[in-house]
Amino acid sequence: MAGFALKIKTKVGQQVVQNLTPESTIKDLKQLLSKISNIPVHKLQVLSGFPPKTLDLSGDHLSLHASGITSGDTLILEEKTIADKQENRTIINSSTTRTQTNDAQFAEQVSLPRGILMKHVVPSDNSCLFTSIFFVLNGKEDDTGTVASWMRQMIAQTIERDPENFSEAILGKSMEEYCKWIQEDTSWGGAIELSILSNYYGIEIAVADTINAIINRFGEDQNYSHRVFLLFDGIHYDPLYLEPFEGGTIQTIFPADDLILLGDAETLVKEANSSRQFTDVNKFSLKCYQCNILLSGQVQAQQHAQSTGHTQFGEI
Repeated sequence: MAGFALKIKTKVGQQVVQNLTPESTIKDLKQLLSKISNIPVHKLQVLSGFPPKTLDLSGDHLSLHASGITSGDTLILEEKTIADKQENRTIINSSTTRTQTNDAQFAEQVSLPRGILMKHVVPSDNSCLFTSIFFVLNGKEDDTGTVASWMRQMIAQTIERDPENFSEAILGKSMEEYCKWIQEDTSWGGAIELSILSNYYGIEIAVADTINAIINRFGEDQNYSHRVFLLFDGIHYDPLYLEPFEGGTIQTIFPADDLILLGDAETLVKEANSSRQFTDVNKFSLKCYQCNILLSGQVQAQQHAQSTGHTQFGEI
């Protein structure tokens, strides 16, 4: 039957599937969802409704129509954890490292209503870091088109005022060159910019690095009270947000002591790494905007910059 579609949400995004019919079986559905989410069928947990409740997918030969699943439904995919043995309750997205907290604190946190940690895709326009920072601070993208330029200027001014901490050895070039370079709209932000932005806004920025499957926490040593999350795939940053199971407004700023969500981010980045959702920086294609030469990978770009003095590159 044509026109049967399901909206699928996972920790790394959402998509619409249209290759099932009302006559497809629960087994067909579980196999498809397992492939999409990279979660083994026996660990797959599917939620639907508002607030989301766990669907009973035990009848493998039951048709989707008979099970009550209809076109247009939204299904949220989770991996079963020990906590999921409790029945008839709203499931908490709670993959976490318990060694970072005591049992009392953990128990208090898992009792809170939760949601699913997802990424919001921002444009690949060389300012994705700044766009992502604005999104996590405001819950929306900049509609003025001026924030990235303002952040670049603020970063340059911060560096100019602190030559001791931003020496040529740290910057990789002279302070004058770096400050000019970072204000160009073709320049990419990175660790230096993240540390400055964390300090300026007084917030911890946790970057989920899918290449190395780790969380890099900028401002971790400053004991900031709040934390935001970004996803980094090697060349591109996207903001992460929590979509509540109950629906309503998304959340982008979190208490810095929320270890449950930090555990969710760790799980997300490991899943993204295992499914190779990152860019090999040694193979992606670049173009020098100053001489139009095409380059392959980060090493070639660095060699070209050293030999020519060109610093304006963009991914193609």
